[in-house]
Amino acid sequence: MSKITRGVAIFAMALITVPLTAQEEVTLNGSIQSDILLPQEDNKIGTKYDSNSDLLTNTYVDLHLRSHYIDAGARLEYMDYPLPGFETDFQGWGVPHMYVKAKFDQGVDVTFGDFYDQFGSGFIFRAYEERSLGIDNSLRGLRLNITGIKGLNLKVLGGAQRRYWEWDDKTLVGGADAEVNIEQYSQKMQDKGVSWMVGASFVGKKEEDEMIMLNPVQRLNLPKFVTAFDVRSRFQKGNYSLMAEYAMKSQDPSFDNGYIYKKGNALMLSASYSKRGMSALVQAKRSEDMSFRSRRSVNGTSVFLNHMPAFAYQHTYALAALYPYATQMAGGEWAMQGEFGYTFKRNTLLGGKYGTNLKLNISYIRAIDKEPVAADKLMGTDGYTSSFFKFGDETYYQDINVQLEKKFTKAFKMNLMYMNQRYNQSVIEGHGGMINSNIFVGEGKYQFNKKFTLRGELQYLTTPHESGDWMYGLLELSVLPYLMFTVSDMYGKPSVNGGLEYAGKEHYYMASVTFNYNAHRIMAGYGRTRAGYNCSGGVCRYVPASRGVNISYNYSF
Repeated sequence: MSKITRGVAIFAMALITVPLTAQEEVTLNGSIQSDILLPQEDNKIGTKYDSNSDLLTNTYVDLHLRSHYIDAGARLEYMDYPLPGFETDFQGWGVPHMYVKAKFDQGVDVTFGDFYDQFGSGFIFRAYEERSLGIDNSLRGLRLNITGIKGLNLKVLGGAQRRYWEWDDKTLVGGADAEVNIEQYSQKMQDKGVSWMVGASFVGKKEEDEMIMLNPVQRLNLPKFVTAFDVRSRFQKGNYSLMAEYAMKSQDPSFDNGYIYKKGNALMLSASYSKRGMSALVQAKRSEDMSFRSRRSVNGTSVFLNHMPAFAYQHTYALAALYPYATQMAGGEWAMQGEFGYTFKRNTLLGGKYGTNLKLNISYIRAIDKEPVAADKLMGTDGYTSSFFKFGDETYYQDINVQLEKKFTKAFKMNLMYMNQRYNQSVIEGHGGMINSNIFVGEGKYQFNKKFTLRGELQYLTTPHESGDWMYGLLELSVLPYLMFTVSDMYGKPSVNGGLEYAGKEHYYMASVTFNYNAHRIMAGYGRTRAGYNCSGGVCRYVPASRGVNISYNYSF
């Protein structure tokens, strides 16, 4: 049965299952997303295309039928000629995502087909989709979700994980997750505004054996079953919130950790305080050997069963995001982050007429302590020993940034940011050494009237590293409610990963027009895109340089 036929069959089954009564209301909704590049060769920035097509596109069409008792859905994906940065494994088209969900009045639902989910912070299980990174590690199988019991949320699931256009029947994944909201059983806690959640999760994978040789005559004895456990608690009262989570993984020799038999673990602590005009957040995380895949010998961003969040600020400014941090899942890390926000009140010395917002963020990520157990080859051993509270020798990443938001008049506001960054390119990308940089950002927005708004950005990154300084400028004119015109230019040396070994400086210019009408959004632009890493939540994908016409269309109904 073809991919398209399977999609049609599951929709037909859903329609047959839906009660055909006058009282049963069935609705259809969905979305269309299509990103298109008409590529052009540009030797100065190192564009390379292996495709035979003059049009590259990643296109998705989602459809969902919803009723009181039954939901059903499917997604068509077309990537015969995918965008730059997506491996050849992405090439193809079909219906890789489809499901039927039965819902019962007692707070129980059962999903059959493809689904996404997450246990806790994702330390031992997270199945999700991130299209910009090419991530879709959904499970195809069965999930039971129970929410009808007072104070209890329970999930049980199992299936095979998606990898591009296939589902690995050689590996089966199963797990369960439970969270109890204790305040639901105590009226005193509810009266005092106290909430207290405790949770626990279990995930296991069964993977077939394979031939991994320790030496020419000895092969590794690989575990057929790998298990992981997670416990967590979150306590909140008034403006205060505390959270702790601990995860542990059994022996899991893999390509990521060099086929060592070290057990994995992760601990995260978080505390926050928030009230009107002020907020504070402090977090710390220590992890080691927590790369958890459904396929032990696969590299890249696919077949991850879990997710380790990055304790690094997610920047939106172009130069601040030039060197993003990727979580070191297999090697481990000590990660700490602190955020502080304060609003100076109106009609004060620092607040002025409209008030002033000040934000401070500090991220610091360092290696964990490691002492190898063998002087020669670690493969097939426990790998290393580690003192829990001791830092390793290397700093992986550091980000100290201060942001100031100030409104001067009803029509004009300005944002200023200074950022000091240390980026260990050798660890994160495999080359380049430590990049120390200072980044300055100025953003202004002026509203001429209810229809016209002009926004501008000026950014400068300075570094003594051979990658050199960068400059960036942007102008954006919004014409409500339909149009937005944008021009920008980034100027600096192309990346070494573009094969240019830091050649002379180049302009990465871009001009675009965006049109919005009801649920439709279309953007058309032309320009250059710098080679670099696209990251979200500590997961990164390398995207090569490109030049050409960009078109993006989005529609929801």
